[in-house]
Amino acid sequence: MAEVLLISRFMTRTLILLSLWFMWVPLGVVCSTGSTSASSNSSSSSSSMKPKVLNIGALFTLNSVIGRAAKPAIQAAIDDVNSDPNILNGIELKLIMHDTNCSGFVGTMEALQLMESDIVVAIGPQSSGVAHVISHVVNELHVPLLSFGATDPTLSSLQYPYFLRTTHSDYFQMYAIADIVDYYGWREVIAIFVDDDYGRSGISVLGDALAKKRAKISYKAAFSPGDPKSKINDLLDEVNLMESRVYVVHVNPDTGLNIFSVAKTLNMMSGGYVWIATDWLPSYLDSMEAVDPDTMNILQGVVALRHYTPDTNLKKSFMSRWNNLKYKGSTGPAGFNSYALYAYDSVWLAAHALDVFLNEGGSLSFSSDPNLHDVKGSMLHLASLRVFDGGQQLLQTLLRMNFTGLSGQIQFSPEKDLVHPAYDILNVGGTGTHRIGYWSNYSHLSIVPPESLYTKPPNISSGSQQLYGAIWPGETTKMPRGWVFPNNGQPLRIVVPNRVGYKEFVSKDKGPQGVRGYCIDVFEAAINLLPYAVPHTYFLFGDGKRNPSYNELVNQVAQNKYDAAVGDITIVTNRTRIVDFTQPFMESGLVVVAPVKEAKSNPWAFLKPFTGEMWLVTAAFFLFVGAVVWILEHRINHEFRGPPRQQLITILWFSFSTMFFSHRENTVSTLGRLVLIIWLFVVLIINSSYTASLTSILTVQQLTSGIQGIDTLISSSEPIGIQDGSFALNYLVDELNIAESRIVKLKNPEAYLRALELGPKKGGVAAIVDELPYIELFLSNTNCLYRTVGQEFTKSGWGFAFQRDSPLAVDLSTAILQLSENGDLQKIHDKWLTRKECSMQINQVDENKLSLNSFWGLFLICGSACVLALTIFCCRVFTQYRRFSPEDEEEEVEEIEPSRSSRRPVRSTSLWPIMDFVDRKETEIKEMLKRKNSNENKQQTNHRSRGQESSPA
Repeated sequence: MAEVLLISRFMTRTLILLSLWFMWVPLGVVCSTGSTSASSNSSSSSSSMKPKVLNIGALFTLNSVIGRAAKPAIQAAIDDVNSDPNILNGIELKLIMHDTNCSGFVGTMEALQLMESDIVVAIGPQSSGVAHVISHVVNELHVPLLSFGATDPTLSSLQYPYFLRTTHSDYFQMYAIADIVDYYGWREVIAIFVDDDYGRSGISVLGDALAKKRAKISYKAAFSPGDPKSKINDLLDEVNLMESRVYVVHVNPDTGLNIFSVAKTLNMMSGGYVWIATDWLPSYLDSMEAVDPDTMNILQGVVALRHYTPDTNLKKSFMSRWNNLKYKGSTGPAGFNSYALYAYDSVWLAAHALDVFLNEGGSLSFSSDPNLHDVKGSMLHLASLRVFDGGQQLLQTLLRMNFTGLSGQIQFSPEKDLVHPAYDILNVGGTGTHRIGYWSNYSHLSIVPPESLYTKPPNISSGSQQLYGAIWPGETTKMPRGWVFPNNGQPLRIVVPNRVGYKEFVSKDKGPQGVRGYCIDVFEAAINLLPYAVPHTYFLFGDGKRNPSYNELVNQVAQNKYDAAVGDITIVTNRTRIVDFTQPFMESGLVVVAPVKEAKSNPWAFLKPFTGEMWLVTAAFFLFVGAVVWILEHRINHEFRGPPRQQLITILWFSFSTMFFSHRENTVSTLGRLVLIIWLFVVLIINSSYTASLTSILTVQQLTSGIQGIDTLISSSEPIGIQDGSFALNYLVDELNIAESRIVKLKNPEAYLRALELGPKKGGVAAIVDELPYIELFLSNTNCLYRTVGQEFTKSGWGFAFQRDSPLAVDLSTAILQLSENGDLQKIHDKWLTRKECSMQINQVDENKLSLNSFWGLFLICGSACVLALTIFCCRVFTQYRRFSPEDEEEEVEEIEPSRSSRRPVRSTSLWPIMDFVDRKETEIKEMLKRKNSNENKQQTNHRSRGQESSPA
């Protein structure tokens, strides 16, 4: 009995072990982890054997534009991986596919069900909204999520470490659109987008990208994914009343075409409109089995972006297979778009990473999550969701993969984005689309494929950006302006300063416009030159009792209370930071006006025509030329000879007498006459200039003032007058550090006059600082009793102010230039601002002095002539001295010691013989040389006769 019991127990244990073995094998195959759970309390178990099957999940909307392309591509990739013996060493990839059905809730449920299958990698989803939810699930379970269609830029954040995008983020697409907008010079766009994570995040990035190009989204038109056409119609009706005509459409490919069909019925696909679609539109068009004429008709002129994929042999081979893939519902090219390539590459990315992961000894075990447990009475089996122990290692393996797929290079940047993001820029025209250029993150806009630029240095300068010509809505090749005046019946709101003084520039009027003046006429003339109508209404700013603050006036425009400001508005730095100005229509700058009086006669006025430097150089040249002429004439002209005292007086007299051409000494030498002729020409020019300048000084009335300019005001403590409301207050206080207590605000020209008449000691001002146009008008109306002193110490101009990035500012600048070129601007100026010119000058004697800069050329010619004459003279004298000196020494030796004829002649090294030689008359030297030549001839004759006598008969 005991033996039977023992045998029974042995058989029971054997059956239990066999049962456990057979249970473990299917689990190892199905779960592909090689592990089994011994009990619900065990954390994990693993097997040393490699699995035969690896589960890969796929989660996306099957019946959608992207899903119909992704499904056959993923299945084809699974087959290709499983049939490739060089990868995974015979391990089979098993695809578990779930349909999210375009629902975030359904997608979440399907994701939880998918995770119950202990998958090691999940592919999908295509929806950014679903991806946000599922990313939390995969973060908890450590399963890498490879999304080929979720392009929301926020999914790349650190919040979703297990989310890995295998397509390009909309971040790059939005920057591509910003570059297109900037290329065509548009400054405002209207964003039409689906109000979900995908749409909101993409448009948010677009706003940032446009801001870097000094452009903006003027309006965001959002709609729900399920909105009917009636709501879309109301939405487009609203945006059609706005100023911008550039629309960026960022919607889903399945419902996005409704936007254009409604726009077509509202006549918004005609000339003047710009439509830019993101990659959803090319995805839809590429997936069409045949070209639909009705669809293409409503899309004429649209510019769209499509993911750029290089035309490699690998891609061409797959596209040729596409028509006959067994997983498609039909044959032909239907359903294909760029997302098919990214979905295919996602499977291969997972396969390559798993191959490396397994070769590196990665763990394929799963563990229970302590945070997940079944709730009593609940139908949700949360405890069935287990954590993939090797998920972190597999994620790091995925991030370092680098291979070439159908879509190009598969490699991730440190930000977990695919490298080399690029897009085709397409233009819809006729029965299809044509490429007008490319965009890449490397070189931005270009007309050559991006891969050809990667080997060159990046160049994103504005001059390097290129696109081919496009056909715009309305079948025109002329680039649309991109904006119009709103069709909401509101004219342009223009604010005008209600001035108290200088009403010639701008003032209140009882006419229909309500305003008048020089600035108003310039603005109206410029508006009339525009190729479109600009309805506008003027609004006065100020109480009419004092001039308004122009800084506050400009702030009103910046705060959108008015659309523009027209008037005598100075363009200064702090204003350009908040508004845009047109081209200046009036030059301006700050000047100083001060009381003046007639200058008293000066007994030394005769010295004023020349500067001190000019006087010194002229006197030095008189002496220099006199000395040169004396040297050249001394040997041959008896008028330049005599005792040293007489010769010195002769030099001085001759030098200064040439000033009046009254020299009585005649020049005999050729060199002396040459020098004298050139010098007399120089003297003639100097005399004429001196006479003209002195005449001007003595005959033109001169005015003087105790204030010489702005520097005098800065160093003094006297009060300074400025115009009320002018920017001069801030400039004097902030830039020149003048105490604000010294500043006196004056309302009008009459106040200017009273303040200057009283002066600083009687409650007035020492001077007035104001802009040149006002001062010119003020002086002409006061009969030139006051004058500007010093120089204009700022340079600026007047312009019309518009809100930032207003396209009217650019068009009006062009119109102002046209007014200036055709002379109309000057005519308007003469109509309002005719004034009397004040001819008297203030303190300009020093400025009119003749300096050496005006005559250095003459002095250079004269000096060169003198030096040349002296050089020739010295060479001639030195030649004579060499001929004269030996004879002189020999005669002296013969007279002193006639018997010692064999002694060598000794030459003196002293300069005195040379000086004595130069001082002799030219006739004496010539006579001595003649005697020397005669003696030499006699000696030669004697030597010949002696030689004949001594010869034999």
